[in-house]
Amino acid sequence: MAAVLRGVRAAIIDLDGTMLDTMGDFVVALSEMRAELGLGPVTAAQVEPMVGKGSENLVRRVLALDYDEAGVERLFPQAMESYQRHYIAINGQHSEVYDEVEAGLQAMRAAGLRLACVTNKPITFAQPLLAMKGLSGYFEVLYGGDSFEKKKPHPMPLLKACEFFGLPPAQVVAIGDSSNDAEAARAAGCPVLTVPYGYNHGVGIHETDSDGIVDTLLFAAELIAQEN
Repeated sequence: MAAVLRGVRAAIIDLDGTMLDTMGDFVVALSEMRAELGLGPVTAAQVEPMVGKGSENLVRRVLALDYDEAGVERLFPQAMESYQRHYIAINGQHSEVYDEVEAGLQAMRAAGLRLACVTNKPITFAQPLLAMKGLSGYFEVLYGGDSFEKKKPHPMPLLKACEFFGLPPAQVVAIGDSSNDAEAARAAGCPVLTVPYGYNHGVGIHETDSDGIVDTLLFAAELIAQEN
């Protein structure tokens, strides 16, 4: 792990499942959406494996609990509008900052690291959420799942962040909770660290190809500082 972190000058940090436990927001908004369609609520256990690949994928997978592919596509526009309306209304109200996130961000900034937040969450959800939780000031730039033509696990958002920093990918570490983050980082040429909590599509994080697992963002900051 040490070798790949040598020379790192910036970090790209994921949002849902890495900095914030937003499962409560997802469950409430999706259950409200389903109620409008005459369906029962969903549970966190049902939703957790579905999170991480963007809102469109999430809504389709939740609809697929009750409908075949044709039904999903027929109801998708109505369901998506409903989900977005309900989500923005409760955004952040059922979310919590994970332990040592703010301490980790403070330590990274103190060590001179430049920070970006890159998430698959729509920018209209991500921006007020970061502000509400007091985290937005740590980041020079925020990219959402609708900021570019592609979202993680495609490398485009990470490469755009590297361009913003004016740094080669090898000097920008990505930190996330899922295979989305790891695959995007590998494709971009960034070193990548993963946290063992969060939402990895129902799969253990040890099965994800990363350069190391860090218990918290503070531990990640300390590792990076040791090598730089």
